[in-house]
Amino acid sequence: MPRRIRAKISGVAGYLPPRVMTNAELEKIVDTNDEWIRTRTGIRERHVVDKGVAASHLATEAAKKVLAGAGVSPEEIDLIVLASVTPDMLFPATACLVQDRIGAKNAWGFDLSAACSGFIYALTVAAQFVGAGTARKSLAIGSDVMTSILNYEDRATCVLFGDGAGAVLLEPTADGEEGILDFMSDVDGSGGCFLYMPAGGSLNPPSHETVEKKMHYVHQEGQQVFKYAVRRMADVACTLLERNGFSHKDLALVVPHQANLRIIRAMQDRLGVDDSKVMVNIDRYGNTTAGTIPLGLMDALDQGRLKKGDLVLLVAVGAGYTTGGVLLRWAY
Repeated sequence: MPRRIRAKISGVAGYLPPRVMTNAELEKIVDTNDEWIRTRTGIRERHVVDKGVAASHLATEAAKKVLAGAGVSPEEIDLIVLASVTPDMLFPATACLVQDRIGAKNAWGFDLSAACSGFIYALTVAAQFVGAGTARKSLAIGSDVMTSILNYEDRATCVLFGDGAGAVLLEPTADGEEGILDFMSDVDGSGGCFLYMPAGGSLNPPSHETVEKKMHYVHQEGQQVFKYAVRRMADVACTLLERNGFSHKDLALVVPHQANLRIIRAMQDRLGVDDSKVMVNIDRYGNTTAGTIPLGLMDALDQGRLKKGDLVLLVAVGAGYTTGGVLLRWAY
């Protein structure tokens, strides 16, 4: 019987803009303070882009780094799937801009929008092409410049987000490797009204009125999003483990979306895993939306918390509502 082909992650990299904005700086521009932000979110600083730097620029740097680290040339890439809710423009796709800038002349690609679940969705989609044998090497990228859509008069949202990007390289598993074992995704569109950007699309095209009404910024009902995220992240994590015959004891690391430290800890408590098995970097980056999970993988590698054969769980909830999880064996 032919060996089943699965996709594996064979490289991880991230990119953060150099400028760091601390809570103390935010105190000067909005009615908030460091203690309020840290106790309610776990964030103490975040990276922000300079004027003129867009999602494609961050994604390009992350893609270049992951290819260099894996020793793979851009011409070897077959597919680029890029997740973002802050694309450079509505069209062309940001994936097209990245494809050109890195010199991946043999790749095709596209963007997808799933907000904070975006990277999970990009990873899942790219893995299907690898598993089907229609792509040998794929890039899954999450990149967002959330500061481009923040209202710095709204203290409930502007303190939460930062800018950043991460990328992973996907290749077919070799003999004896398991790679990506399972994934789970779902959508509850009834929650779309609780986290959204009202204008900029075909329903409310840009106009003087939409700008004056501040409709091009993030709008969020924090408590609604919080309650949903706590429940669904834990649900997906538990389901993935149970249906694959694992328990929390088998996990080496959980890399959750970094939206709020309290959400992460609530999911962690339900899973029954201690701090050593949960990746947390929200204190330094804030919520980078589609960038959080690949940046978490990058930091976990840098900290020596991932080794070949480890069972790893990735999980996120985002606007939409979207939810996604991936269970995998670390391959390098």
